[in-house]
Amino acid sequence: MASSSRRRVAPGALADQDVPVVGPREPCPCGSGKRYKQCHGRRAQSEAVTLVRRPFEGLTGECDWVALREIVPAATATARLTAEHGGSEVTVASVLPMAWAAMHRQDGRLFLGLQVQGGSGDASRDAAAALLRAAQSEPGTPVEAVGLPGPGPRLQDLLDPDVPLDVQVHSGFDFWLEGGQERTPDVEASLERANAAVVPTERLSGVEAAYWARIGDREHLRWVLPHDEEALLDALARLHARGESALGEGSRYVGAFRAHGLLVPVWDLPVGTSVDGAEEPAAAFAGRLEAALAEDAPLTAEERRARAGVVSRQLTLR
Repeated sequence: MASSSRRRVAPGALADQDVPVVGPREPCPCGSGKRYKQCHGRRAQSEAVTLVRRPFEGLTGECDWVALREIVPAATATARLTAEHGGSEVTVASVLPMAWAAMHRQDGRLFLGLQVQGGSGDASRDAAAALLRAAQSEPGTPVEAVGLPGPGPRLQDLLDPDVPLDVQVHSGFDFWLEGGQERTPDVEASLERANAAVVPTERLSGVEAAYWARIGDREHLRWVLPHDEEALLDALARLHARGESALGEGSRYVGAFRAHGLLVPVWDLPVGTSVDGAEEPAAAFAGRLEAALAEDAPLTAEERRARAGVVSRQLTLR
């Protein structure tokens, strides 16, 4: 891991090979003003091969795995290795200091970081490789992301399927340093950058894998849904054609992005909407969506037009 200075530098002042790896949402150390994932992190992503469309399929809480990987800034969840692999508890984190892939903390706890750069095109295999390296290392050891791990088990092979993924969203990344983790200058600098860039986020309690966020002066809801994409698009089209795709008065369905094989619809919420204020509208929408998913009649002409509009507002992240 490069240990160059973390001070602000002029754009282009660092050679590509001197730009250290940081968290995807942190400012790129090259000084471009962009986030790392939109700047030098793109180069690491170009290494990916043999894309697995739904790498977290089969894991307990697949939608939350996708959310922690892609949309939640600061969160942890609890998983557990199977007895065959030691039975240790694993803290799954959205991101770890300096974008480490995993760490065996000094208090003996295993941490797995999901928001990393590069990899094989199978996020589950990459994460499993990092977790095994951490489990086999001495306490206090960080595990950096590697390019392309060879054949081996996936998370689905390592984790106990009977342990629910209990997600806890945090207001910052101070959980990094609990348990006596060494406060090195690099870790302190990474913590400062990450806390400065964090977006206020909370998980709804009434529906699964829906996350409220305040970005600037606006509130939004991003909701990872588990349904088959074609069926979900038809259902969203039916609701949109009926004027039922919003989350209550003053909200607006703005589109969806695709991440790890699942669709993540996004809504703008009325200014000042708290996470508590989003709970009831989200629960009501869930009911309308389930009813629309159960319909099997061909789409009407109006619904087909609505579907075209819904599809046109999609973006694929991974």
